[in-house]
Amino acid sequence: MIPLEPPSASGVLRAGFIPLLDAAPLIVASELPFAKDEGIGIELMRETSWATLRDRLAVGHLDAAHILAPLAIADSLRLTPLPVGLVVPMTLGTAGNTITVSRAIQTELARHGADGTLDPQRGARAFASLVAERRGAGREPLTLAIVHACSAHHYQLAYWLGSAGVRPGVDVDLVVIPPSLMTAALESARIDGFCVGEPWGSAAALGGSGHVVTTSAQIWHRGPDKVLGVRRAFAVRSPEATAALIRAVYRAACWCEDAANQDALATLLSRPDLIGQPVEVIRQALARRSADASNSRARENGFLSFAANGATYPRRDHAAWFFAQMVRWGQVQLTAANIDTALSTYAPGLFETALGTSAPIPPGTPSPEMLFDGTPFDPARIAEYISGFTIRARDIA
Repeated sequence: MIPLEPPSASGVLRAGFIPLLDAAPLIVASELPFAKDEGIGIELMRETSWATLRDRLAVGHLDAAHILAPLAIADSLRLTPLPVGLVVPMTLGTAGNTITVSRAIQTELARHGADGTLDPQRGARAFASLVAERRGAGREPLTLAIVHACSAHHYQLAYWLGSAGVRPGVDVDLVVIPPSLMTAALESARIDGFCVGEPWGSAAALGGSGHVVTTSAQIWHRGPDKVLGVRRAFAVRSPEATAALIRAVYRAACWCEDAANQDALATLLSRPDLIGQPVEVIRQALARRSADASNSRARENGFLSFAANGATYPRRDHAAWFFAQMVRWGQVQLTAANIDTALSTYAPGLFETALGTSAPIPPGTPSPEMLFDGTPFDPARIAEYISGFTIRARDIA
């Protein structure tokens, strides 16, 4: 493996990101004075796919990145082609994904009881009814896209489908597409729907090709999506630079959370070298409104948080939930060693040390909030949790 070079004398870190709104804290830390105020520079590198970003981390082209939370855990578990060893000192955003389907499929869902709201249970039942109708008529399975097999998007979509008895990979086909290509794939009818982070659900809805069925805020209120991933070797070799990065990105996240900064943030992110979508599309999501073509949906509670309600804290019980989903869908074995490895990827100690007394630490270590179906999660009872699901890996083999 190519060894990582230490940061340059000027203190410039190389950080990768995917064009998504929850990359905003890292982008803002670089573009506004937050990093400079901490005595470091951040050289941003935009990537198209999570696989490319992962590989650039692996070969030392990047020191840190905006990365899928489960992908960082998968790296620690050596499930990736070139495991590098990542540590997660903070979360970059919560509940910023949408499940979006084509307009044609939404018309079909309406026949099966979907009422146009974001209610995840009603939407899942309608989707299951449509899947059963298509299967009975001998039609091909619907095709839904995710951004990576080890992603919050995959697990949220699979959880939503499974709650209504739909088997991912059997009753519907799952394919992997980079986030920025989702809308084009939907427009060309190559896929029937997708689960992806904003602004791509809004882009499809406002552009007329898609309809948002539900969001991750409805499926798992305040559930995390992306994290700041840092090469463990870098964090060990350069602890002061790592702490400065955490402080800069945290303060940028607080700036992003402030409603007074929405217009400035939307304008910044719309740049072609950053997210490259129209300001109005980005502003729609920043207003915490999952879009539809009429632009009429009310503000959605809990949708796309950058720093509110402790959103930046790297909670190990969240890591445990992602690990449980990996086990549920047959990606990894449930062993004590694997649990320890997964949880050790998250480094709340780095977050607390970097921010000191200003660190927003959630009280105690509560397990993740119940998901929409009311199923509680106990990180100490993962085997029992998984066995309680009707649909899991054994049903899709």
